[in-house]
Amino acid sequence: MSVLKEKNKFIATILAFAVIPMSGLSTDIYLPSMPSMATELGLPESSIQLTLSIFLISYGLTQFFAGSVVDAFGRYRVSLISLALFVFSFLITATTKDIVVIYAMRVVQGALAGIVVVSKRAFFVDVYKGEKRKHYLSIMTIVWSVGPIIAPFIGGYLQKHFGWQSNFYVLAGYSFLLLLFEFLFSGETLKVKRPFKIDFLVKEYNMMFRAKDFFYGILMCGLSYAMVIFFNLCGAFIIEHKMGYSEVVAGYVSLVLGLAWMCGGFLGRFLIKKAFLPKIRIANYIQLALIVAMFFASFYTNTIYSLVAFAFLIHITAGFIFNNYFAYCIGRFPDSAGIAGGLTGGVAFILTSAVSYSIVAVLKPAIQIEVAEGYFILGIFGLLVLTLTKWRKAHA
Repeated sequence: MSVLKEKNKFIATILAFAVIPMSGLSTDIYLPSMPSMATELGLPESSIQLTLSIFLISYGLTQFFAGSVVDAFGRYRVSLISLALFVFSFLITATTKDIVVIYAMRVVQGALAGIVVVSKRAFFVDVYKGEKRKHYLSIMTIVWSVGPIIAPFIGGYLQKHFGWQSNFYVLAGYSFLLLLFEFLFSGETLKVKRPFKIDFLVKEYNMMFRAKDFFYGILMCGLSYAMVIFFNLCGAFIIEHKMGYSEVVAGYVSLVLGLAWMCGGFLGRFLIKKAFLPKIRIANYIQLALIVAMFFASFYTNTIYSLVAFAFLIHITAGFIFNNYFAYCIGRFPDSAGIAGGLTGGVAFILTSAVSYSIVAVLKPAIQIEVAEGYFILGIFGLLVLTLTKWRKAHA
């Protein structure tokens, strides 16, 4: 197996950053197409929304063992195989109108995303040390947010001119380019392989779950990202079906909210040296205040501008909390970086999917005040976790 050459270290790092947004690209590029998919396939909104939740569940479940896979078999080979399978799965999705086949491909794509993203997270821990490692792990979460920013913006135009299938053709092409460059310029970075054994994996998970700061951090990651997915599940339908705007406008809205998420990440980077828990609690308080303001404002205004303005500010706080906690969790156990990254992503994204889909299914948001209600539920859950964290620290 080809070992990463020192001369290729920079380009391999760029490639790793290019792979990291794959999960976001796979979930967000077709958001503006979801209403059209429902109409063209003759299915209810919930059936199309389920394609996103299925992906996230698969993505999360895979990460439970993906870390052990990349720690046992290496980062490079696993990445190559995953990218190759991405190409075929996206092509199948683009050429079928059978929702069962689409569901199956979304399961496959979620699993592949989980494996390849965990592999690239571990890459940064392998290659960089100390402050550089912190620097790149923090940047990684910001780069990861690029997918949700640009994907729906591109997807809106693809939907308008070529239909929903074009989203998956573009993803297949992007995966092929990554596969080609990965093969040519990257290499193995794992120095010591760990055994792929169930008992070893259970032992590692048990050790990590016993670290309460790590466990609470995972919960906060899941709840923070659930705010984004909650809006993604209902936003396009509200904007296109209830408000009467086009899929391009829905794409622009997702672009703006993606920028909000990135702003939260940059804010996290800017305040990286501030005391950890106090800044997280302040962000949660601001978040809840914004949600309450959104709720009361809904009695006076219910336009796309007010909806997006409040969502933008709320998503900044969510991005800030996620960026801080995610970087903390995946760097918490540097000697088992793949497993730690997999466990963090696994629990966080399963929680994200389950909570966001459940809230949408119960509330069925169609207007601004109902979106505020969904945000409020998530914000209160976050406050509860932070209260438990504070209580535990006080009684440690």
